Amino acid sequence: MKVGLYFGSFNPVHNGHIAIAHFFEKKALFDQIWLVISPNNPLKEKIVLADEKHRLNMVKLAIQNIPFLHACDIEFSLPVPSFTGTTLHCLENQYPTYQFSLILGADNMEYFHLWKNYEEILMKYKIYVYPRNGNSSSKVIEHQNIIYLNAPLFDVSATEIRKLLKQGDSAGKLLPYLVNRYIEENNVY
Repeated sequence: MKVGLYFGSFNPVHNGHIAIAHFFEKKALFDQIWLVISPNNPLKEKIVLADEKHRLNMVKLAIQNIPFLHACDIEFSLPVPSFTGTTLHCLENQYPTYQFSLILGADNMEYFHLWKNYEEILMKYKIYVYPRNGNSSSKVIEHQNIIYLNAPLFDVSATEIRKLLKQGDSAGKLLPYLVNRYIEENNVY
């Protein structure tokens, strides 16, 4: 089984995330894509993150009718902060016959060299990189296991969505319907 691991805070999961997952499905690179919800990315401020259970619930709602997508909360049971290498080791132990690859936005490549054990990750796993708005092409890392894909750009970000919601504006067009409703009903942001 080939599994693409799409790591993220998903704070909140939005239509851009789902569109990128569909792009990878159409490329037929994986049998499944797992959205791995990170409770605390060591390179991001924790104070801007909604509760991890809310983020997991929103991911589950966003993908409930998309069979090739799965919500993965493995990092919830791992030490904080979350390190990708640790998560990969745990997943390999639980699913020894699965072949895991990473799906990352190009913005992650700008600080990939700061990741704990990034050399090991780079040597053991394929990393599929999709473009992000505002990303500098000067930050490209060349390696046989890094595959840059010419995916469409989606003009949506979780930061923008949280800003709209904080201002009392609607972000409904940027979010899956059930996620938008969940945010409103639970006053997540």
